[in-house]
Amino acid sequence: MSDHCQSALESRLIKLACQPKLSKHKLDMLSRFAFPDPKLADPDGTGFVALGGDLAPDTLIAAYAQGLFPWFNEGEPQAWWCPEPRCVIIPSEYCPSKSLKKQAKSSRWRLTINHAFAEVIQACSLPRSYSPTDGDHSWIHQTMIDAYQALHQVGFAHSVEVWDDDNVLIGGLYGVKIGQIYFGESMFHQQANASKLAFWGLMQLCQQSGVTLVDCQLPNPHLMSLGAVIMPRAEFLTQLPKLIEGETAHWQAANYQPLPVGRLIAAEPWQLKLNFNT
Repeated sequence: MSDHCQSALESRLIKLACQPKLSKHKLDMLSRFAFPDPKLADPDGTGFVALGGDLAPDTLIAAYAQGLFPWFNEGEPQAWWCPEPRCVIIPSEYCPSKSLKKQAKSSRWRLTINHAFAEVIQACSLPRSYSPTDGDHSWIHQTMIDAYQALHQVGFAHSVEVWDDDNVLIGGLYGVKIGQIYFGESMFHQQANASKLAFWGLMQLCQQSGVTLVDCQLPNPHLMSLGAVIMPRAEFLTQLPKLIEGETAHWQAANYQPLPVGRLIAAEPWQLKLNFNT
């Protein structure tokens, strides 16, 4: 693709990200690759749907709009997945633990939105002593990092950051927002409960901005402890078009002032400008 065409596509995607309502059909048609229907490509429910394509922003957006996400190790063919069942969480039903509330009230940490996306995804890619199975084979390799940073630049990938008293990044998460659904990708923490506070901040942000479902992809004990539930893939795919086209506020870093974590207990903690008519 020529530089001119690439620039024109990026401008188009940036404008799309700012729109309060999206057309799923237009998103499906963004990519030059045709993704198969997960129900037909994977009737046995293994989760694997397709190989190939690329990780360009338009490809990723089209894939997520159809319920797919990339997951492969570095050096392997690009693989696309749609798990059966799906792990999801409903922001309006999220309830932080008593101990997390207690920590938030006494903490001087702060939350931000989209202030350090590159640092968050880089931290998520590192081996974790508290999760030895990740080892050195994290699926968040440099190819993935570059792809999601490009998706962030056009306004579809977003991060939540947690900062300590010395303004050091100690936790966070990132994912993809399209319409009224946020597709969570990964989270990290360098101090106890920092990722849980980032997740709580995300839940509050979703409720304030009109996001009604968070996709967690695959279940694990940590996500289930946060309130995630299992949804049949067919139900998830049935709900997806309405969620994609639902009205929501655009998440811009400039609209979200740093938030003391103690304010998370408020009904609408984020001091933000909600403009559904951007």
